[in-house]
Amino acid sequence: MRAILRFMRAILGRRGARGWAFAGVAVLSSGFGSMATAELLQAREAAADNGRVYELAVYHTPPGKVPALVTRFEDANGMLAAHGIHVLGYWSPEGDPAWDNTFVYLIAHSSRADADRNWKAFHDDPAFRKYVVSERADKLINSDERVFMRPTAYSAMK
Repeated sequence: MRAILRFMRAILGRRGARGWAFAGVAVLSSGFGSMATAELLQAREAAADNGRVYELAVYHTPPGKVPALVTRFEDANGMLAAHGIHVLGYWSPEGDPAWDNTFVYLIAHSSRADADRNWKAFHDDPAFRKYVVSERADKLINSDERVFMRPTAYSAMK
């Protein structure tokens, strides 16, 4: 603050009315610039921490079973959507033998609590029972991995 006062005295002492105008513009510009910067930073933080989470699911199948699992998910896709589970995409990795028997999908949830609630509703739906019975018979899944992720402040997906 003392530096600003010294700056203003120096300008005012040399230039009179023009000095007052220059000092006023400088002080106002600095203030508005600081407020704008604070607003932008706050908006960026809010966008990164809006509660939204992404769920990455990776399924490992017995050799050659990925196409059957893809078909199963194609059939269940409408039911997932009906329970608020918004799948952004499904993938069958290729080009790396370590991923040959892998099926991946990514889901957007408005919050972790909504994710838990929507998955519970999906699993409690009597129509889900056919997928449980089918899995016991076909054994398409050896194991699965799931991880919930929050976007970073600079992520294109919020």
